[in-house]
Amino acid sequence: MAKYLLLKHYRGAPAPENNVPMDQWTPEEVDAHIQFMADFGTRLEATGELVGAEAVAAEGMWVRYDGEGKPPVTDGPFAETKDLIAGWMIIDVDTEARAIELAGELSAAPGANGEPIHEWLEVRPFLAMPPTVDG
Repeated sequence: MAKYLLLKHYRGAPAPENNVPMDQWTPEEVDAHIQFMADFGTRLEATGELVGAEAVAAEGMWVRYDGEGKPPVTDGPFAETKDLIAGWMIIDVDTEARAIELAGELSAAPGANGEPIHEWLEVRPFLAMPPTVDG
């Protein structure tokens, strides 16, 4: 099994076919989208392929170590990085083809007018450690 990160983006990905921002959806459309995501996660839990999933807010900040007791904080978010991420899902699947298949299904989450969003999802494998060789 290999782990993959599926990233949903606020901005930055190619425009989806049903490109209506969520803040313009009706409450029923938002509920349908959230239910789709919950059902998708429940199905992957049942198959043992879900590791975790969360939505994240658009707000954020950058922090780094800059000496004892002085972590600098910048006002971010910056458009080229975390400003883009709307949520994530980690899956553990047998093949890259299965990761792509699941991302395609997730892309069909309903949006405005109950129609699939057809949003682009970023699929990234986790780095795997090379096997150790006993000498």
